[in-house]
Amino acid sequence: MKVVILAGGMQSSINSDREGIPKPMVDVGGKPLLWHIMKHFSEYGLTEFVVCGGYKVDVIKEYFMDFYIYESDITVDLKNNFVTVHKNRTEDWKVTVVDTGLFSATGQRVSLIEKYVEGDFIVTYGDCLSDINIRELMETHMNEEKIATIAMVKPSGREQLLPLDKEGNLRYEDLQEVENDYAWINGDCFAFSKKVFRYLNGNYDLEKQLFKKLSDLGEVAVYRHRGYWIAIETKRDLIEAENLWNAGIAPWMKG
Repeated sequence: MKVVILAGGMQSSINSDREGIPKPMVDVGGKPLLWHIMKHFSEYGLTEFVVCGGYKVDVIKEYFMDFYIYESDITVDLKNNFVTVHKNRTEDWKVTVVDTGLFSATGQRVSLIEKYVEGDFIVTYGDCLSDINIRELMETHMNEEKIATIAMVKPSGREQLLPLDKEGNLRYEDLQEVENDYAWINGDCFAFSKKVFRYLNGNYDLEKQLFKKLSDLGEVAVYRHRGYWIAIETKRDLIEAENLWNAGIAPWMKG
């Protein structure tokens, strides 16, 4: 089963030292977000990836073309134009990087990689870190037998849903009920049957168009994840992820 990573958005603006790069290439602990995401999936035995690039897709291509060098110690003999690789390390990954356009919507990016996937596949965003149990997500997908399965996550403190009555008054006494019963947000991680390509016509957006269509057809299942999840959207998010990584307690990294 392949993992499709949406990495085609515009340049990152969350790290002033690394402007002009795709957001999935922003470093967390000296490794791109993309690497962290792929490591999480590889812990579940998923080692084949399709990266949907757009903005500066060549940066992503070059990273994987030179991955072996980046992960190893090297000696460069400048006089003789010779490179020696020491303690070579790499990953057991097969990565396909596809230029899916600069302004394509998310659904269109997925539609453009149809020829690179066989059977069911996973789609995730290139700026989200989580400890979603991928095995359980796929079990839910297989058991429900729907075209799409969406991973739902609990909102963080800054995304917390608040209960309002009909007059717009905040009712804190109902806050626990909101948190426990129906406060869920999109976790930006999806499992798809290959049948989904029948519905990806034109410049479709996954959340605003595709899922609405599939929901109307009764073809969407839900997997609820109660663990860690964060979308790296601000510098504060990046610092939070960096602190967890540097402390050796990054929830998305089990190995």
